This record gives sequence, structure tokens and C-alpha cells, in this order.
Amino acid sequence: MRQPTRRIVTGHDLDGRANIQHDTELQFQDIPGMAGAFAAPLWVSNGLPTTDNNIDEDGALRPVDGIVHQGGTNFRATDLGPGKMTPMHRTNSLDYNILLEGELELIMEDGSRTHLKAPGDSVVMRGGMHAWRNPSDSAWTRWTTVVIPAEPVMVAGQVLAAETKD
Repeated sequence: MRQPTRRIVTGHDLDGRANIQHDTELQFQDIPGMAGAFAAPLWVSNGLPTTDNNIDEDGALRPVDGIVHQGGTNFRATDLGPGKMTPMHRTNSLDYNILLEGELELIMEDGSRTHLKAPGDSVVMRGGMHAWRNPSDSAWTRWTTVVIPAEPVMVAGQVLAAETKD
């Protein structure tokens, strides 16, 4: 029996506060023509394509100004020490976050907290104000993120700008 994996998707309430919209266990399905292989959709977005398949340079060496790489994606790994927390922040991006090891707590602008406990637990962050916290007092946390530039979130005709709060 494979370990269950969660998918958490963020959004916004009618007042523009970031929140959790979905928190579900992945439903794996057989992949036709591939006996013993299974897949579960996490998120599909519109847009692109990239030209990277035709460029021989090491993409990890490209400079990125901040977190969001305008005109491309940013695939990164993050380590967070025991008891440490990031500042609350919002980026103009669609982010795919996947827990690799340790535990991680997602703190949303509306005050909700979602505890990621199993490797593979995933969060689709859709431009929401949020912070990450390592709830352990002894173990490090590692997760990967694919950051994709996106239009700023609009709620009730108001743009929610990228920002970091102290």
C-alpha cells in the first residue's frame, strides 16, 4: 500500500484574504499502456511553451531577480531550519510546492494553518499571502517549488500586489 499524498490548493475569499480552497488526497489512476504505473493530476495551467529543450546551457546558472523569473519558470529547493519561519509574502506567480522531507506548516493570511507531514504532500499556491514554518524543534525541512510567473490576483476589481510583510 502506497502512502497517501495530499494536494492543498490556495485561493482567496471575497474580501481578498488568502485561504485554503482544497485539501484532498491524490487519486491515482492507471496510466494506459504502462502496467504498474499510476498518475494523479496535481494542477494543469494554460500558457507557455518553453524553449529550454533546445538550449544546452545549465538553467540552474541563470540569474533570477527575487523568486519569480519573468518570462520563464524557477524550479528551486528550499531548506528551513528547526523552528524557523519565512516572512508573510505574496508573489505574482503560480507555485507548485512539494514536501520532500521533514514537516512544514503553511500559514495563510486568513490565519489558517495547514500541516504537511508526508513526503509528496503538495501545495498549489495561487498568489496568496502566506508564510512557511518548520514546526519541528530538531529536524530540518526541505521542499521543492516550481515558480511560474502569473498575472496579479484580482478580487472585486482590486489587484493584490506582490509584497512581503515583516
